[in-house]
Parts: sequence; C-alpha cells; structure tokens
Amino acid sequence: MKTASLNKDIVYNEDKAAVQVLFDTPNSKEIRIAMKKGQIMKEHKTPYPIVVEIFQGKITFGVEGNTHSLEKGDLASLDGDIPHDLKAEEDSIIRLSLSKSDSAERVKDVAKGS
Repeated sequence: MKTASLNKDIVYNEDKAAVQVLFDTPNSKEIRIAMKKGQIMKEHKTPYPIVVEIFQGKITFGVEGNTHSLEKGDLASLDGDIPHDLKAEEDSIIRLSLSKSDSAERVKDVAKGS
C-alpha cells in the first residue's frame, strides 16, 4: 500500500506553481500542484489524458480558448493533445492524475515557464 497526503507539507512558491509527485503507481502518477492566487500555468498540451481535481481553492481552467471555473471538489478529464491553461483565482491545491507513460518532469517544466 502507498499513502500520500494532499494536506501535509504543502509548499507554495512565490513566483510559480509548486509541483510535487505524491506517488507513482503501476497505472498512474499522482501529482499535487500548489498555486498561490494569481499564479498561472501557461497554455500547454500533454500527450496523454489527464484528470484534474480541485482539492482546495478555485481556478480558471482554459481549454481550447474556452474558460471554465473549477472549485473545491470539481473534477475535469481531458484527452491528450488538447491545449489548456490554469490560473489560480485563490490559493489552490490541485491533484493531477497522469498516465504512467507521461512525465512529472514535463509538468514541472510547464510550471517553470509560467
């Protein structure tokens, strides 16, 4: 059994989203993204499907030019190769589920470019 916490040891970066791998399972990678109000992750694409859960806070989730307001408890599923971006409307914690074939480093690189 593997365990992790979305609530413990949260670190927010001052200038960009903080990305932390919670664990790596045989089927997926579970990532926590901590964003302070106003931080963005610029438009990007992933080669594989993703699932986004808003654990805490509120974000604007842009998908192919359309914006969606997501708040605590909301889930969104997105196929690969779909352009999307995020903006934290308040301090937020996001759980990102990646395909096993995807890379957590790719997510970290997106956060760096924000």
